[in-house]
Amino acid sequence: MKSDAELSAIKEDLLAKGVNYCIGAYVDIHGVPKGKIVPIAHFEDFARGSELYTGYALDGLGQSPNDDEIASLPDLDHGVQLPWQPEVMWYPADNTFHGDPYPINTRVAFKKVLAQAAEMGFTFNLGIECEVYFVKLGERGDLLVPNPDDDLMKSCYDLKRFFDAFGLVDRLAKTINALGWDLYSFDHEDGNSQFEFDFKYADGLTMADRYIFFRLMAKKYAADQGLLATFMPKPFADKTGNGAHFNMSLADVKTGANLFQAGDGPDKYGLGLSTLGYSFIAGILKHGRALCAAFAPTVNSYKRLIRRGAMGYYSWAPVFNSFGTNNRTNSVRVPMGGGRCESRNADSSCNPYLAGALALAAGLEGIREGLDPGAPQTDNLYEFTDEQLATKGVQPLPKTLAEAVHAFEDDPFTERVLGAELKQEFITYKRAEWEEYHQTISAWEIQKYARQF
Repeated sequence: MKSDAELSAIKEDLLAKGVNYCIGAYVDIHGVPKGKIVPIAHFEDFARGSELYTGYALDGLGQSPNDDEIASLPDLDHGVQLPWQPEVMWYPADNTFHGDPYPINTRVAFKKVLAQAAEMGFTFNLGIECEVYFVKLGERGDLLVPNPDDDLMKSCYDLKRFFDAFGLVDRLAKTINALGWDLYSFDHEDGNSQFEFDFKYADGLTMADRYIFFRLMAKKYAADQGLLATFMPKPFADKTGNGAHFNMSLADVKTGANLFQAGDGPDKYGLGLSTLGYSFIAGILKHGRALCAAFAPTVNSYKRLIRRGAMGYYSWAPVFNSFGTNNRTNSVRVPMGGGRCESRNADSSCNPYLAGALALAAGLEGIREGLDPGAPQTDNLYEFTDEQLATKGVQPLPKTLAEAVHAFEDDPFTERVLGAELKQEFITYKRAEWEEYHQTISAWEIQKYARQF
């Protein structure tokens, strides 16, 4: 907690910048930000956690109607003045309960695992690739590509379609850089009206905060143009899905040196990774099926994790709990040059705090136990049968949310990381989501069966 003098100095700085209001934005189990708007005159109370919330009104915060309120404690070191509403200061926040960190909160859980990593001498560095579709809503609520000229089967990296949307993507790009996130590339992605923004990695908590903010910002800027920025993992059956690939490495907590880079040390599989890096990957694979529920947490996620489906070519999405080189048919790949690993089954609907906590904890377990991931998979795994994959020792990822939640529930690791209450909240909400979907009569079912019999 900052001192009275420090809070007074922060308040004066905010007033000088024209800030009138503050938000302490925590997230629910889905990673959706929540909060109250507090006038700057009450900044000191706000900074000490004055704002109370009825947890039962929100998803996944583990409260009943008779429970005391939870509070929101803003992280004053990670504030962002809203670029489109500069009189408002946005702070990511944690929940507290009776003055203590509230364990049924995913940002709190992530910070706990980050502290464990620090005790082992590690900083967790994370980069999240931001993929998003900009679409229009049809009269019946259907999603439409707003640019009729954006109709190529393979539109990835297409410059003409990129410049068609330049006003929107340029506004996002300039804001990312103005925030100091260091955008290094952005492009038209594989789907029609799909775009990707890549900015420099940061420590895990900072990157998770930025991903939450990016989703909010993209929706705001798209809405200003009459569009919807959708982070639905698979908005179109015949187009690629929205990934949020996690690029991960560990650095020395004192020097900042990348501990995944092979350097002059041993490199068992020749991918530019240290032994520490391979063990981290092995931990991810050990719990890969359980992790999938956090990386891909919606019903729709599993319509992305397919080999091809309704598409005219391969989906690029991972289907297997496997690792390899620059081979994108693996769920974990080591990009050219090594020094990091990429988990590709993370999608744009994930709660980055929850997914980050579990991914880091799994990697740390792999390091503690000295695990080895085995030889990397270099083949196009999409082309192998299930029997051939079993022979190669390649395990499939879950095919539905129900299967993923079952794997999440069955793995004791998830409770060790999250605690029994947070684990059960996730299971409860995701199982209810599956049941709601399973009990819904879809247009496909009506078209398929209404006249068949």
